Amino acid sequence: MSYFLGSIPFGLLLTKIFTGKDVREIGSGNIGATNVLRTGNKYLAAITLTLDVLKGYVVIIITKQYFPELILFSSLLVFLGHLFPVWLKFKGGKGVATYLGILFALSLQLSLLFIFTWLVVSLIFKYSSVSSMFSSLTVFVVSLIRETALPLLTLMTTEQTKNTNLPVGMSFILFIFFILIVFAHRKNISNLKNKTEQKIRI
Repeated sequence: MSYFLGSIPFGLLLTKIFTGKDVREIGSGNIGATNVLRTGNKYLAAITLTLDVLKGYVVIIITKQYFPELILFSSLLVFLGHLFPVWLKFKGGKGVATYLGILFALSLQLSLLFIFTWLVVSLIFKYSSVSSMFSSLTVFVVSLIRETALPLLTLMTTEQTKNTNLPVGMSFILFIFFILIVFAHRKNISNLKNKTEQKIRI
């Protein structure tokens, strides 16, 4: 369920239905909201962003309710579904919106941290790719500190650690997400090196 819901290509479907265009033939060829915006339709881009966030959020909420022991596995599968959808020959989006939806379901604090970091880095460097990679790295580092260093520094008990509401091993899965996000942005990294990466307007 997690993989197949994550693999729904909302950006591709919406642009096909409402504009008749194939978003994969526009701009970067990506199926995410940023590339949908390049079609000139801000509303479709906003809807794509919302739906990509929601599919990550809804999957994890369902998993938390019925399969709490599989929550991290479910998180990884819905993310992989977006990156490598079977319907599109495993060529999907970059996963940032779906990643944010997963974060919202797992930790409101970490999701707000991601948004804040993304906005600050975007204002400074004007690159969506840099913002996404740096923000996911920040979330991982903060999660790692909360999961390991903080309990040691404050001498928290096991019960107190559980009250942070973060699943055990979450920092590990967030590290995997960071690696996958960097992998998904490998073309952007090449563009940054060649100084051909497109800037964003905020």
